[in-house]
Order: sequence, then C-alpha cells, then structure tokens
Amino acid sequence: MNIYSTKPDAFDKMEVQLLSELAKDLAYGIDALQVRIERERAEKNLKEERALLARRVEERTAELSIANAELARASRQKDDFLASMSHELRTPLNTILGMCETLQEGVYGPLKDKQFKPLQNIQLRGRHLLSLINDILDVSKIVAGKLELQIVPISIESVCNASLRLIRQNAHKKRLKLALTIDSTVTIFWTDERRLKQILVNLLSNAVKFTPEGGEIGLEVIGDTENQVIRFTIWDTGIGISSENMTRLFKPFVQLDTSLSRQHTGTGLGLALVYRLTKLNGGSVSVESEVGKGSRFTVTLPWQKSGELKLPAGLDEKEESDRTAVVLQEKKIKKKHGLILIAEDNEDNINMVSNYLKAKGYQVVMARNGTEAVERARERRPDTILMDIQMPDMDGLEATRYIRNDLNLRDIPIIAITALAMPGDRERCLKEGADEYMCKPVSLKTLIKTIEKQIAAKR
Repeated sequence: MNIYSTKPDAFDKMEVQLLSELAKDLAYGIDALQVRIERERAEKNLKEERALLARRVEERTAELSIANAELARASRQKDDFLASMSHELRTPLNTILGMCETLQEGVYGPLKDKQFKPLQNIQLRGRHLLSLINDILDVSKIVAGKLELQIVPISIESVCNASLRLIRQNAHKKRLKLALTIDSTVTIFWTDERRLKQILVNLLSNAVKFTPEGGEIGLEVIGDTENQVIRFTIWDTGIGISSENMTRLFKPFVQLDTSLSRQHTGTGLGLALVYRLTKLNGGSVSVESEVGKGSRFTVTLPWQKSGELKLPAGLDEKEESDRTAVVLQEKKIKKKHGLILIAEDNEDNINMVSNYLKAKGYQVVMARNGTEAVERARERRPDTILMDIQMPDMDGLEATRYIRNDLNLRDIPIIAITALAMPGDRERCLKEGADEYMCKPVSLKTLIKTIEKQIAAKR
C-alpha cells in the first residue's frame, strides 16, 4: 500500500496535536521558569531583607550598648553625687550637733536656763536636716537594690511607743490628741525594727503636719491570724487628700501642693520611702481619705510568729540595760582614761571632739592626715584611734592597713568615724581593719561608750 495515499487532513490533525502539546510544554516551561525567577527574586529580596535586618540589629545593639553605658555612667555619677553630698553635709552637721551636745553638757562652762532652749532648737533642726539626708540615701539604696533588712523578733508595743515619742513634742505644740490601740494577740513580730519605726514615724509625722490644731491622731495595730498579716493603721482628722492626688502620693520628690504659698513644708520623700520600705518587707500600703475629714494609711506586713521566742525587752528596759552596761564597763576600766589619737582633717571637728574627750578625762593627740596618724600611732601608741576616712596625703583606709600590718600596733582599737554612708562603706572600713564604724554626725555620748567598750575589750 502506498503510504502517500493517506488523506492530507490526517497529517494536519497530527501536526495540530503535536503543536498543541508543544505549546502546552512550552507554556509549562515558561510557567516553571517564571516561578523559578520569582523564587530567586524572592530569595534575593529575603536575603537583602535579612542583611538589612542584621544591620539594623547591629545598629540597635550598638545604640543600646551606648545607652546602657550612658545609664551606667549616669548611675555612677548619681552615686558619686550622693556620696559627695552626704559627706559635705554630714561633716558640718557633725560639728553643729556635737557642739550642741558639748555646750549642753557644760564642757565650756555652765549655761543659763534661757540658753538651753535655743541650743535644743539648733539640735532639733540639725537632726531634721540629718533625717532628710538619710531619707534621700535610703531611697537611693532601695532603688539600687542595696538596702538590706535586719530581721529580728521585736516587741510591737515597744516600737509603737517609741514611734509616738518621736512625734509627741510636735503634736503637743498643735494640741493634738494621740491614741494608741494594739491588738492583744499581737506581741512578737519578725521584722527590721529600724525600718518599721521609720515607716511609722514618717506616717505619724505626716499626720501631725496635716492635722489642724486641736485634732486627733491615732495608731492602730491589728493582727490577722487567718491571713498571717499585721495591719498598722495611722489615722488623723486632718485636711484629707483629694481623689486626683491619690495616684501621686507615693512618688518620690512629689509634693501635692507645689505653689509658692503652700503651708506645709517637706521634700516629698516620706511617703515614697514608706511605700518602698513596705514593699521591701513584702507588704502593701493602702489609703482611705476624705477632704476635710482626715486620712487612714494602712501598712500591711507579713506576720511570722514563733511561740518559742522570748519577748524582747521594751525600749525603756533596753535603755536601762545599756546604762547599766556602761556603768559596769566604767567600773571594769576603773576610770583609767587612756590616750586617744584623733585622725581628722577638719579643724572644727578636731576641736569639738578633742575638747569633749579632754573634759571626760582623756588625753588626746592629733593627726591631720593618714601619714601623721601612722607616725603618731608609732610614737605614742594610743589606747584608741578615731580614724577619719577621707583625709589628704593618705586616707584613713590606707592608714588603717599600715597600722594593722605593724606588729607593735595591730592590737590598737580603731574606730572609723566618717561621713561616708553609701552602701558598702561600713563593710569596707571593717574589712580594712577598723573595729567599729560610726557615721557622722556622731553622738558624743555614744562615742564615749564606744571608746570605753573598745578599751575594756583590750584590757
């Protein structure tokens, strides 16, 4: 059979079919190519985006590093400023309060009755300034996480009475009535006694400040055995707090009345300190107030009890115990006053402390820097050294190290008396060899007790 006998339209159909399949294959190939191109383009874009993101992350990381470095520098500058401010204020305060104490004890001669009141007023204002300095430092320590609590079992009644005593004079000036109510189930309480007193005194002082003459102030203590908490409520019949001011109460350095004509003074640190100290103790603070009728501040703290603990002595009993200890200590050293080396570069403090010690029967030798302190210690071998820390030429810490490394001097008691009051300052002084650390301003009576304690311990 002749192959060419096939009809022409059959070839046309085959060609059309082949062309159709080729067209489909070509279209599929084009589609696949387009997909591939799009994928490669997407991968390229993704790669560029990743590179851009990586650069942005690096830039942001660098910015954060710079910001963190600036924050760290600002924090160091703040600490340096606070340390400098504390030192510059405590040093003159040491002289002011020390001179008041010296004059009141008649070291420079007898005083007339009318001279005591101005001296007491100077002393009161000086201690108020000291409390403001301490509040600023305490807030700074809490924010930095450097304030440590000393948890001990305390007597609630003793702390409450002591807190009320500290504000009673100002309350009496305004003819305010004071009330104290303590739940009979509340006796022993584990907490930091000093910080609890700080909380109560701040709240009570505010109550006195914002309560008009003839009003009332109260302190209530209630134990909640079910929830294991104690609630301390300080109430007053004062001016009250408006609702719009409630949210600003516990912010540091905030005064609700900032006008030039405001009637009530203050730094705005008291309530901020109360709030932070309460939180540090694992507690909370709540407020109820009505303008013109008064306020109620309630501090709620965890209540840890132990039936095996003995109730600590009350404040008055403790003071009597301290006085007895001092008398016994004085008998132990048989009034044999020793030689005291004062290492200090501030002339006012040198004169004030040396005159007071001489009046108490001590001999005194002076050194105005660390180098002189070491030389005087070797020459005179004193019974006790009062070592200032910030001094020219050689500081007190270096001088202490030299003395502790000298076999002939290492047993001499060293009392660090310094205006350094930042976190770690006490530990640093004791680590370098000081036997005691006292922060200026120093009570001269307390200084004498500390000296006698150190002398008695070495004999």
